[in-house]
Amino acid sequence: MRLQQPPVVRLDVDDPTALPRDQWPMTVPAVAQVVRDGLVLSPGITFLVGENGSGKSTVVEAAAAAYGLSPEGGTINGVHSTRATESPLGEIIRAQRGVGTRRWGFFLRAETMHSWYTFAEGLGGPGPRYHEVSHGESFLEVVREHLTGPGFYVLDEPEAALSFQGTLALMSALLDVVAAGGQVLCATHSPVLAALPGARLLEVGAWGLREATWDELDLVWHWRSFMNEPERYLRHLVD
Repeated sequence: MRLQQPPVVRLDVDDPTALPRDQWPMTVPAVAQVVRDGLVLSPGITFLVGENGSGKSTVVEAAAAAYGLSPEGGTINGVHSTRATESPLGEIIRAQRGVGTRRWGFFLRAETMHSWYTFAEGLGGPGPRYHEVSHGESFLEVVREHLTGPGFYVLDEPEAALSFQGTLALMSALLDVVAAGGQVLCATHSPVLAALPGARLLEVGAWGLREATWDELDLVWHWRSFMNEPERYLRHLVD
């Protein structure tokens, strides 16, 4: 029997009829599945892996909001907003917290981190000046500074700012996060990041959410095919 629970045990929706079924985001299969069945989270790292528009970012954004994190990113203590674009899923989803867990977390959302940097610098203090380093360096600095110890850490496509070596550095940092008692939920379309040892993989697509191994991911199949024979893909661009 597991005596120590993770910060978030599962995500649930108390009223599955709260959102119209024929309107976005309920028209996204992954969202409809989470609303209907809920989602049990791994105590370590869970990756939602899928194409653009599959619903992975919508799910992780709602998970962050359910935990009390700003949909635009940041810590549990620093809620800020520039322009509300989040889905209504975050308003109806509930995070079942683990018993006796520390209420700390961070949401690293690639598309809104620039505004969060400005917000963080406006608070003053001796912290890092994120705008003064490269995009990739700032992402890794955020991970090192804020993803520390037990807590719930949500990342939305963090590989967007990272090189291959930078992605490997992020993977190492995430393993350290889990070793220190942290829980990670991450949306990605990086086959490199998805290869992280010990991570649970949920493939997101027209079927909704399904468990997968790294070798089973459509994403991995396409990247392998492209790297082996790029001309098979590129010839369609120049015909």
